[in-house]
Amino acid sequence: MPGETQAMFPLNAATLAQLPDAVAIPAYDRSQLRVGIVHFGVGGFHRSHQAMYLDRLMNAGKALDWGVCGVGVMPEDRLMEQALKAQDGLYTLVIKHADGQWEPRVIGSLLDYRYAPDDPEAVIALMADPAVRIVSLTVTEGGYNFHHVTGEFDFGNPDVIHDLADGAVPRTTFGLITEALARRRRQGVPPFTLMSCDNIEGNGDVARRMFTAFARRKSPELGAWMDEHVPFPNAMVDRITPVTTDADREAVRERFGLDDRWPVVCEPFVQWVLEDHFDQGRPPFEEVGVQLVEDVRPYELMKLRLLNASHQALTYFGYLAGYRYAHEVCQDPLFVGFLLGYMNEEATPTLAPVPGVDLTDYKHTLIRRFANPQIRDTLARLCAESSDRIPKWLLPVIREQLERGGEIRRAVAVVASWARYAEGVDEQGQPILVVDRLKEKLQAAARRNRAQPLAFVEDRDIFGDLVDNPRFVEAYTHTLASLHERGARATLEALR
Repeated sequence: MPGETQAMFPLNAATLAQLPDAVAIPAYDRSQLRVGIVHFGVGGFHRSHQAMYLDRLMNAGKALDWGVCGVGVMPEDRLMEQALKAQDGLYTLVIKHADGQWEPRVIGSLLDYRYAPDDPEAVIALMADPAVRIVSLTVTEGGYNFHHVTGEFDFGNPDVIHDLADGAVPRTTFGLITEALARRRRQGVPPFTLMSCDNIEGNGDVARRMFTAFARRKSPELGAWMDEHVPFPNAMVDRITPVTTDADREAVRERFGLDDRWPVVCEPFVQWVLEDHFDQGRPPFEEVGVQLVEDVRPYELMKLRLLNASHQALTYFGYLAGYRYAHEVCQDPLFVGFLLGYMNEEATPTLAPVPGVDLTDYKHTLIRRFANPQIRDTLARLCAESSDRIPKWLLPVIREQLERGGEIRRAVAVVASWARYAEGVDEQGQPILVVDRLKEKLQAAARRNRAQPLAFVEDRDIFGDLVDNPRFVEAYTHTLASLHERGARATLEALR
């Protein structure tokens, strides 16, 4: 129990049997597991989602040949390698219920981790092994290297240029995976399935376009072969998983006597809707709650335009108004009304019917999830990398509503709130730390907001031709002026 003095155990394979009864541990013999999946981008979400589903199956005595080897390619992935190596791939997943209950479980489905820059050849050889039948991805929206407006692969990326050179040792996910597929093709080994688990509309289709574009530039024959033979299933994934903090680590120590270098905290809700397009087999995901479907599009649009876009709707306004956590915003009736107005009047009209889903219940469930005080999802996290998120989640709603003559006021107001946030100073005059790969360009434009109200949205690489639409311009400039003159709360009051 919290506050009680208890023995402290560093998490690793040797200490599993000694952990307190309150901490669930793998019921399977991990020495009997075999790697069947290679996963790029082992962060909090993968570990609260895909790895958790596999752990459920393994606890039922199934999918023992579908263990995961994680791969990191970015400099910041070094820390994950160090944490997981020290713990034999084990970590604690803590589900935080709204009533204050914490539910800890040690996940054992992650068997190994490779930091690709140390030994790219080992990573390629692993993926070329016939035992690996799925390579999966959570590399964030920016990891697919495509232009936000054209949707085309960015061949100007310096690391891509390096990887396309003759004889280059691959640095990128594209280079590593494509080389592994080339080897399988030469050796007569069937290709693995490339499974995206990122929050992108048509994530499998996007992955297909980007990876085959890279491969075609490397070898037209290889690119054509990949396009014909490599499955790229689409998926909708959902579980709110905040960034792990030092406070989370300390809480795991105090509550459970467990010294975990990188635990994962998440909400109780979890969902995975996955197209059943796998040529080399797959784990029996349907036995642990995954929805296997032929067409994931209705589900993913529902999630991207209701959940993900609503996160953007609450985060900039909330931050400017003085809040710092998502649950604080969603316990404020003014913000709840704004979010429901956006979802009901602007996002929902752009959605097709979703089989088996009551959208009214789904939307109210979202509000309850956002309001969970135990999750403590920071607005700073939700505000990060907006240039990757807004164009994919929110701008499509605005464009579709403009085409049909529908309501756009709230969605456009979210864009204006982002522009105001990007100015880098809140309503109390305190600095805002903007985190975005395009930070310098965004802030330079935002600093001209007052003198040139359209400066921020004139960036056609992000916003396309929206600045040419009079309805968009009128709604945007009106809200931006209100944010400057009256502040976030008064602006929201006027939007009700």
